[in-house]
Amino acid sequence: MENSQFYRFEDDGAIPNNPSLEVIVYPAAFKENPQEIETVFNSHDWTNSWTGGVFEYHHYHSNTHEVLGVQSGSATLQIGGEQGKELAVAAGDVVLLPAGTGHKKLEASKDFKIVGAYPGGVSYNLKTGEPGERPYVLEDIQNTPLPKNDPVFGTEGPVIEKWT
Repeated sequence: MENSQFYRFEDDGAIPNNPSLEVIVYPAAFKENPQEIETVFNSHDWTNSWTGGVFEYHHYHSNTHEVLGVQSGSATLQIGGEQGKELAVAAGDVVLLPAGTGHKKLEASKDFKIVGAYPGGVSYNLKTGEPGERPYVLEDIQNTPLPKNDPVFGTEGPVIEKWT
């Protein structure tokens, strides 16, 4: 996708982020059909999907990558931990978080709803940056396999081009 955006975040001591993979944002990828997000993710083997919101505290998953597609409303997310980036998202936008990438919701419209999914349907863990999580999570992040498909474009797209 031509207007995809890419961000890399350093380990901030609490949130490890990902040392080698970039966060990918697909602005307006589903602008015309946000209700199709989950179907498309699942068709590209990003499954174990759910619909809801984003926690209001920093968290990450050390054992899997995560894709978030905004189905309705808008929000400001903070990506990459306390020193990370504030990212405005709206219906149709997609954010792909590599394993270890911190994220939390700062604010959202009342109708904000996202779809989350994971490559190969991995059951995600929930980490919050506690000191006792290391060094295990750092090894876990490094050992997380690359997805076989881009969640939006399948066998093509930024995940295939940038991550492999």
